Amino acid sequence: MSELRIGLAGAGPWARRVHAAGMAAHPRVRLAGVWSRRRESAEQLVADAGGRVYDRFADLVDDVDAVAFAVPPGVQAELVPLAAVAGRHLILEKPLADSQAGARAVAAAVEAAGVYSTMMLTLRFDPTIRSWLDGIPAGAGADTVGSMRWLSGSLLGGPYAASPWRAEHGALLDVGPHVIDLLDATLGAVTGVDWAHRADPDLWRFGLSHAGGAHSTVMLSSRLPVDPTEVEIAVFGGAGRHLLTSRPGDARACYAVLLDELVDAAATGRSCSPYGAARGLHLQEIIERVREIAG
Repeated sequence: MSELRIGLAGAGPWARRVHAAGMAAHPRVRLAGVWSRRRESAEQLVADAGGRVYDRFADLVDDVDAVAFAVPPGVQAELVPLAAVAGRHLILEKPLADSQAGARAVAAAVEAAGVYSTMMLTLRFDPTIRSWLDGIPAGAGADTVGSMRWLSGSLLGGPYAASPWRAEHGALLDVGPHVIDLLDATLGAVTGVDWAHRADPDLWRFGLSHAGGAHSTVMLSSRLPVDPTEVEIAVFGGAGRHLLTSRPGDARACYAVLLDELVDAAATGRSCSPYGAARGLHLQEIIERVREIAG
């Protein structure tokens, strides 16, 4: 396969800044076209990035090898099964859906279709973070604890503050997948939620238990007057002392790694990805449990 033709569903700020820009810069993919619920937004995007505008999502699916989604979680849950059953590879946004039931339906459709899926868990495609994870011994036990905080003002202003689904669900659904995924990768699979609290302004605090006996704590918010975003993950105990205080500075560089892996999977017929729809379902199940306990 000389190049992978990708269709983009969505034309908002993230679609323009990361998806479209990343595809335009990648030597092995081509942005074939864009479908959006607002045609004028799609027209503006293709004017800068190329491709054509599609009025029907089904027509875009017919013309491409893969579909990238940059739409609200509820819309993604409706559209992904249509692309999966057509045999298209998938670039999924987090969260997988706007509900646990929706996430289960998406994951089931992807598994049944046998297509390759990968999620925009941006942190996991950053070389610095991958190297940091490689330095932590596997199998953290009860003598190890971890913590992570992600504090920002992204919903107080800027390009994503006007996003209705982010305004409704807050940091837990938006940032939560990143945080839980990284702790899961660091300390072992999350097996339960020990406790959870929510306070204004959109401040979430919760504790997680991990396979092997390790425990971790989380603090996150997207409505604190903090700029730049504060991100820190720490591990202490039997697994050693490991501290990371940086986040990817360039989401497009991470996206390039994601595209590399997608193209390689498409060329070899590989359908399994550690960051696919099944991963998204696992993260969403934990998020829903946090919401239940926090009340």
